[in-house]
Amino acid sequence: MRVGVITFPGTLDDVDAERAVRYAGGEAVKLWHADHDLKGVDAVIVPGGFSYGDYLRCGAIARFAPVMTEVVDAAKKGMPVLGICNGFQILCEAHLLPGALVRNHKLHFVCRDQWLKVENNSTAWTSRYDQGAEILVPLKSGEGGYQADQSTLDELEGEGRVVFRYVGENPNGSRNDIAGITSANGRVVGLMPHPEHAIDALTGPTDDGLGMFLSLVDSVVKA
Repeated sequence: MRVGVITFPGTLDDVDAERAVRYAGGEAVKLWHADHDLKGVDAVIVPGGFSYGDYLRCGAIARFAPVMTEVVDAAKKGMPVLGICNGFQILCEAHLLPGALVRNHKLHFVCRDQWLKVENNSTAWTSRYDQGAEILVPLKSGEGGYQADQSTLDELEGEGRVVFRYVGENPNGSRNDIAGITSANGRVVGLMPHPEHAIDALTGPTDDGLGMFLSLVDSVVKA
């Protein structure tokens, strides 16, 4: 399994995402923002950070990077894509996922370990979890409040496309306590918390995040 991990100017969690892929038994392939080339990978991770300095709006410039043209085309053909934190913002800006991420409701950067409830375990990235399971992974963001109009929220909830939900106090004002969502076909997933920082109990709060990358292995093998 070859998984592409994109690096934009300002990306800072690409190395962690690559490590998570290797932990799951895959090969991490570096993808550069300025290239129209996915190098034949089986899946793509759009990692966290501050792409292009978060100028204009988080993810607004990265959405137009040459590599994202290829990602959008591949995602429409069914390639699994994961957006983490800034990557989630980019996927929303690229219209691969609905809604938008806005400034945290208390106007502070939040950095803490966060409990999440697994609401959907039928996506390409969550099959290793039990539905309703609670996992603990780091959260670190200043603009992580998920927002969408009521009709979009009703659609997401009605179709079971909320993948993760915050447990306990809502850290950023996300509507419906939404921490992560998926596309209609379950192949594209975006979330604000960082599963790649929770793949080894020695370096993270738990190894709960590893399940997302192991789920991808299962998905690619089945395909």
